[in-house]
This record gives sequence, structure tokens and C-alpha cells, in this order.
Amino acid sequence: MPGNSAATGGSGRPVDGRTERGRQTRERIIDAVLALLEEGETRFAADRIAERAGVSRRLVFHHFADIAQLADAAIARRLGQLAAQARPLPMQGARAVRVAALVEQRARILEWITPTRLAIARLDDPSDRIQELTRQMLDLARLRLAEVFAAELDRLPEQRRTDLLNGLDAVTTWSAWHHWRTAGLDPEQARRTMAATVHALLSSADQSDAADPPPDSP
Repeated sequence: MPGNSAATGGSGRPVDGRTERGRQTRERIIDAVLALLEEGETRFAADRIAERAGVSRRLVFHHFADIAQLADAAIARRLGQLAAQARPLPMQGARAVRVAALVEQRARILEWITPTRLAIARLDDPSDRIQELTRQMLDLARLRLAEVFAAELDRLPEQRRTDLLNGLDAVTTWSAWHHWRTAGLDPEQARRTMAATVHALLSSADQSDAADPPPDSP
């Protein structure tokens, strides 16, 4: 009917036009922060965000109490998108193939997530949501390592298995990647370094395992 400002949402319930416009504006503002992240920016000025979103500075602070709250919302969304970046990895077959697949995926994801991780580091007080999403990301990365290298890990005694998994985890997560990149390595050099380190850790475990006497030896 003319003059009715409500529309019907997918659930069949009326959606107030003003509320929907507000939601869309909020999304545009978050999208603007993500676009700036993709360009490598990790410090967010309200004027820059407003310009990118096509809204006024006043409207930015109408939807978000401050830039920290806005950054929190954008970072949470970006971390939530991380799972879509990961493809299934081979868990059987030649070690070289498994290492290559894992390292290619890690290098691509870690380079992509770097601006977000730097933005998190600059937050004075990351929210519980950001901390939980970061922890989930790290836990999932460790689980994938255990799956991809199960053939090498599962034949080791418990403590040695844990030590090897800890080492693999340390050299395939963002902290190591950021170290290599800030040391001057380009993404391809950093990827090769990661691959060489993973191979070295696995080979070291092979040699240590071969040097151990059989369990029933005197």
C-alpha cells in the first residue's frame, strides 16, 4: 500500500525500511574497513572509512560507539571468513605431496590474514569474540597438522609426538610467517623456507626414531 514503509523479509515478517537501511549502512561501513585491510591498512581513520563507505563521519559514529568497536566488528567478520580459504588437504600418500599442499595453503592464507593480525595486535583490548575466534583459528591449524602428518606423528612415543607437533605448529602459523616476511623474504621465499623447515623437522624425527633400539632390546 502507498505510504507503507515496511517490506516483507525472507521470514515473512515485516521489515521496517528504516531498520533495513540502517543495517545496510552498517554493513557498508564494515565492508569499508575490510577493503582498507585488503589494501594493507591496519590503522583506521574515521574520515577515511566514511569516504570509502560513502557515508558521513557522523553516520559512522551513529552505528559504532568508536573506531575500536568498528574494528572489532570488521576483524571478527574477517576471521569468520578464514574457513572459506581452506581446501581439504591430502592426509595420505607421499610426504612431499602432503608438505607441498599444506605449505601452499598456509602461505596463501597467512599472507591474506596478515593485515588483520596486525590490526588485532594494535587493539588495546581485543574483545572476547576476537580472542575466541583467534584461538579457534590456531586450534584448527594445529588439528590440520595432526591429520596431514598422522603417518609420521602416530608412530612416535607420546612425548616425542607432542614435541614434533609443537615444532610443526610453530613454523606454520602466522608468527613465523610474519617473522620471515619482516626479515625481508618475499612470499615465495617465505613459502620455500616454511617447506624446508617442515621437511627438516619430519626428517629429524625419522632419524631419531631409527636410532632408538627396539622396545624388547636388552
